[in-house]
Amino acid sequence: MKEEGTTTLAPPKGKPKWLRVKLPTGKKYTQLRGLVDKYNLHTICTSGSCPNMGECWGEGTATFMILGNICTRSCGFCGVKTGRPEQVDWEEPEKVARSIKIMGIRHAVITSVDRDDLKDMGSIIWAETVKAIRRMNPETTLETLIPDFQGIERHLDRIVAVAPEVVSHNMETVKRLTREVRIQAKYERSLSVLKYLKDQGVNRTKSGIMLGLGELEEEVIETLKDLRGAGVDVVTIGQYLQPSKKHLPVKEFITPDQFEKYQTLGLEMGFRHVESGALVRSSYKAHKHVL
Repeated sequence: MKEEGTTTLAPPKGKPKWLRVKLPTGKKYTQLRGLVDKYNLHTICTSGSCPNMGECWGEGTATFMILGNICTRSCGFCGVKTGRPEQVDWEEPEKVARSIKIMGIRHAVITSVDRDDLKDMGSIIWAETVKAIRRMNPETTLETLIPDFQGIERHLDRIVAVAPEVVSHNMETVKRLTREVRIQAKYERSLSVLKYLKDQGVNRTKSGIMLGLGELEEEVIETLKDLRGAGVDVVTIGQYLQPSKKHLPVKEFITPDQFEKYQTLGLEMGFRHVESGALVRSSYKAHKHVL
């Protein structure tokens, strides 16, 4: 028996033309690529083969992942490895700050795996990383794309205290699909995290969702309304793409017209910025979200 409010979709065959990615080009991209290779710098842009890498690097924006590359959670959409993480590298804040300086990054996005194995959920390294970047790159603006820290306020307070220009936490999907897509995460907890951040005076909060996992239009609209209700300023909406055969399948490829509709609706709801498109990812046009 089909659950009420769900749809049955046949798996799509082949990617549509609007998901074709142009190879990154440009003088700035070539320069940064050379620096990354020369100094063995680690960015999500390269390791995640982001389709917007050329565009972002050309605008002086890059994304860095801290706290290792093994996550304690096993989300059905994510290509990051799951298992027992390595020990915390307390020199990592300085390493990230140095990478940003070498690359000449004007706006940096910092993200991380979930570290539920740590008493502080990794929040201390988070705060120290922001401090190190501020010391070494005083002109660089920052976005911190944080985990939920299990909703524990004292861990969130460490992020609030170092005052990144933007603090982001992704909902990833609609309420009905959260248990399947995010497994150990909770829809209401993520909303409460975003609301708490805004209530504590964070200047700009941000969240992102993926489409194509079987959600309904009314569910997407409901999620957008929930985010605005939590005081979120910026939202990104993109197409889910299956990292491997072990991950959740794509149920539907969302059309450009539908993405445009969500962007219009989001702006009408009062979001300051809405990035909505098939190739949009969390850090897409991130440098504009501080404005």
